[in-house]
Amino acid sequence: MSQPINIFWFRRDLRLDDNLGFYKALQSQHPILPIFIFDSEILEQLPKDDARVTFIHNTLQDMRKTLKKENNSSLAIYHGKPLDIYKSLIKDHNIQSVYTNHDYEPYAKTRDKNIEAFLKKNGVTLKTFKDQVVFEKDDITKADGTPYVVYTPYMKKWKEKFKSYNLEIYDTSPLKNNLIKNNDLPNLSLADIGFKKSKQTIVDYIVTPNLIKDYEATRNFPAKDSTSKLGPHLRFGTVSIRKMVKKAIAEKNEIFWQELIWREFFMHILWHFPHTSKASFKPKYERIEWRNNDKEFKLWCEGKTGYPLVDAGMRQLNQTGFMHNRVRMLVGSFLCKHLLIDWRWGEAYFAEKLHDYDMSSNIGNWQWVAGCGVDAAPYFRIFNPTTQIDKFDKELNYIKKWVSDFQELTYPTPMVDHKMARERCLKVYKEALNG
Repeated sequence: MSQPINIFWFRRDLRLDDNLGFYKALQSQHPILPIFIFDSEILEQLPKDDARVTFIHNTLQDMRKTLKKENNSSLAIYHGKPLDIYKSLIKDHNIQSVYTNHDYEPYAKTRDKNIEAFLKKNGVTLKTFKDQVVFEKDDITKADGTPYVVYTPYMKKWKEKFKSYNLEIYDTSPLKNNLIKNNDLPNLSLADIGFKKSKQTIVDYIVTPNLIKDYEATRNFPAKDSTSKLGPHLRFGTVSIRKMVKKAIAEKNEIFWQELIWREFFMHILWHFPHTSKASFKPKYERIEWRNNDKEFKLWCEGKTGYPLVDAGMRQLNQTGFMHNRVRMLVGSFLCKHLLIDWRWGEAYFAEKLHDYDMSSNIGNWQWVAGCGVDAAPYFRIFNPTTQIDKFDKELNYIKKWVSDFQELTYPTPMVDHKMARERCLKVYKEALNG
């Protein structure tokens, strides 16, 4: 029998430092084979030049280079259905345990359950750890053990619990000698997995003391471009949430810290209420009679609504894979309330385009703008796409950057009248909710 080994399976945690599952694996008694699987079930739903796939591939190549340089080891990269990959790995290696970090999305939970059952049948243990959040699952609940469904009390309980919480940073560097010494492990190019290099790039995050200090004052103005760009890095785990929370606390910025807690709140909601991945949190909102006009949806997607701030956001998204958070609220509200198009259409479009797409946050925020989620605010909050310009882009700098034609004769007239759309929306919502 070949030498017993353990596997560490990288997923949403693409970093070698402060990675709890990786740290635990490296402490185990057998040499570690680190792997990553490009999941064909996920990839087949994506455009072939998806920037996120390019980003993951580049990150993995960087990790391989680091491992080779530091201790003549590497990272094995596979492509296929994860269960099939494990069937093959078990034939080729004497595996004792597989280590990985928790993933909370419905697909991931099912995948992991099936892999755990297969491994168990073959005498292999699956060991999973909490890494992409500070608090998970049932860590934060009401006194009676039920989940919170409103953010503010959840956030207060989170902060209260955090006071006595030991937020540890896991230093893996002294343990890396436990990796299998082999820098010739399987590798794959983008072409090998059926993809090509994206023209869009996922930019580095910016978490300087100044950005955190000024965060509250500048975060609502899209022209200032002063957001941290942390989203994709937290999504794919190229940065540690523990280090980011420590930074927020060190800079004494409650607002920046609370944005990180919002992320965990939405994960908490998706974990406890998995039906929200496809349906409204509040069932009565399923009765809304959406207009779902294909032509109008296409104009919204292309940033040709005739409302410059909406169009600027959509064009920024299409060109860069990013949209400023304040503008996300406006374009989402416009789709659901002005056009009466189902929030799921917008959610799916964002899922395809956003570099920082994370199911729990995307669904949580889309249900928030549609009024059908956990948010306590009434459904009749409807953003005015014109007055929003006065509030957040008075000098038109953001609009000028993304909608160069907005003062030209070729720029479309508004596709819908705001007053009419508002009244129509209120009527449709009232009928659904009182029916």
